[in-house]
Amino acid sequence: MQQSNTYIIVFSLVLTVILGGLLSGVSQVLGPTQKEAVDLDTKKQILGAIPSEKAALAEMTKQQVLDRYAEVITSEVADYQGNLVQGQVAENVNIEKNYKKSAEERVYPVFKYSSNGEEAYILPTFGAGLWDAIWGYVAVSPDFTTVEGISLAHRGETPGLGARITSDEIQARYIGKTLVDGSGELVSVTMVKGENNPESKLGEHKVDGMAGATLTANGVNSMLANYFGYYKNYFEKNVGAEALSMNQ
Repeated sequence: MQQSNTYIIVFSLVLTVILGGLLSGVSQVLGPTQKEAVDLDTKKQILGAIPSEKAALAEMTKQQVLDRYAEVITSEVADYQGNLVQGQVAENVNIEKNYKKSAEERVYPVFKYSSNGEEAYILPTFGAGLWDAIWGYVAVSPDFTTVEGISLAHRGETPGLGARITSDEIQARYIGKTLVDGSGELVSVTMVKGENNPESKLGEHKVDGMAGATLTANGVNSMLANYFGYYKNYFEKNVGAEALSMNQ
């Protein structure tokens, strides 16, 4: 039997309201669980910037990860000038949303790692790869001169090419690299073009590249250089990184 237009419109509206209510209810029920999952993943990435911690993460339960994080990580937030921001919780800063602001308007979380005499500062970074967002957590020495470890992630880089930034092989290349030159100038660490480059082409400020993934590598290079620059004032004001000349 053919239904009138009024019936069809009313039925569609009622169905839309019912489905909308169901989706809203599901979202409210799953919301806390999703937030917990994101929080756990973020803390894993932060801990994963420390090589010794990363090796143990795979065997840890959820609660063990949270307990370990609370044991070895403290945090604070700084502004672009390096001043500490009161009332901000580093773990609650959304790096991606923060990235959409100008560098001067952002806040910069800092995660301090300390365990059995080993200390490092873990810095969140965010940028653009070839296809979508890339991000990472970089552990640096307290004097802001050496990379102690790195944890990189991406949203849509090409499998087997740019997506390799998440591999242990690529991330291990950054360990021990130097952020400053002989005069104390910040020079960051750069991934070079191509792979299996001779050591003479690399040195203390460069890492070997990824074959077929130059644009992703360029994105990582820009991301790291930018964020090292953003955090420079923090280290000068709060950590006393005297190795840096701090010349602009």
